[in-house]
Amino acid sequence: MKRHLLIQATLVGALTLHLSAMAAAPIIEVYKSAYCGCCTEWVKHLESNGFKVKTQNVANPSDYREKFGIPEELGSCHTGLIQGYALEGHVPAAEIKRLLAEKPKAKGLAVPSMPMGSPGMEGHRNDPYDVMLVQGNGKYSVYKHYN
Repeated sequence: MKRHLLIQATLVGALTLHLSAMAAAPIIEVYKSAYCGCCTEWVKHLESNGFKVKTQNVANPSDYREKFGIPEELGSCHTGLIQGYALEGHVPAAEIKRLLAEKPKAKGLAVPSMPMGSPGMEGHRNDPYDVMLVQGNGKYSVYKHYN
């Protein structure tokens, strides 16, 4: 009887922790074109890495890049927003998690263009690319380099 109660208590505790973790999962709002396949693949990458994603298909995703303060030269095909940070392009989930942990004073992260091999752009080759940290003044620097 005691063993049965212990097992039940353990299962209830584990379920509670799981539900708490799910409730606490950061939500990323993604503004994208309805017809962009790589945007959909990036969303799948985020979800498989523990993020909740709320997508909105919009006529002009670049309007959101501008609204959130990401320089035009860092533009890509979609823009996200999480906890006040902008995410432009195919930013890896690992760098988003790092950003949220470090909480720098910045506008957000950007992966300019659509580099092959970045999340959502997987294929026959992997091109090197940089994840850029965008400061409040619009200046940016390399946050992480990928080979």
